[in-house]
Amino acid sequence: MTRIKTLLKLVVAPVTQKHWLADAILAIPRILCGLWLTTMFGADKFGMPWTADSQNLNLFEVSAWFPEDVASYGGIFAMAPVFFAWMGAFSEAVGGLFLALGFKTRIASFLIMCTMLTAIFMQKWNQGLWGMLPAMGFLWVAIYNLLLGSGRFGLDYLINKKLN
Repeated sequence: MTRIKTLLKLVVAPVTQKHWLADAILAIPRILCGLWLTTMFGADKFGMPWTADSQNLNLFEVSAWFPEDVASYGGIFAMAPVFFAWMGAFSEAVGGLFLALGFKTRIASFLIMCTMLTAIFMQKWNQGLWGMLPAMGFLWVAIYNLLLGSGRFGLDYLINKKLN
């Protein structure tokens, strides 16, 4: 039991700055990118309570066009396009929500990082730098939060305080 608790602390425990204002400033990109990712990008591909009715998606349902798009990447993506489409859409919609809340930040950041790397190299690469910028921005925020966690202004901080 102590091994599990130690591992959970390692994954959940955020790095905090010396002053709360620094944590507040560093939380702004995490919160904004999480909200943008879940509402603007993820909700178009994945059924969430805030997905537009025009998308005709049930809760946790992937858009019909997305597996076809994923299959066009070839390789392993063509062998299981529904699985990879579901994982990509889930990481954007639910991972973005978790990122905004600062809940399981490192796990959500890892999933978002994998999704953004796939989007950059498999989908956006031929569109030039301007086409890659949104995915690159989300990638950098995900890398930062993978390393440091949610900081003082996230649910991970409250969970970590309870565990100690």
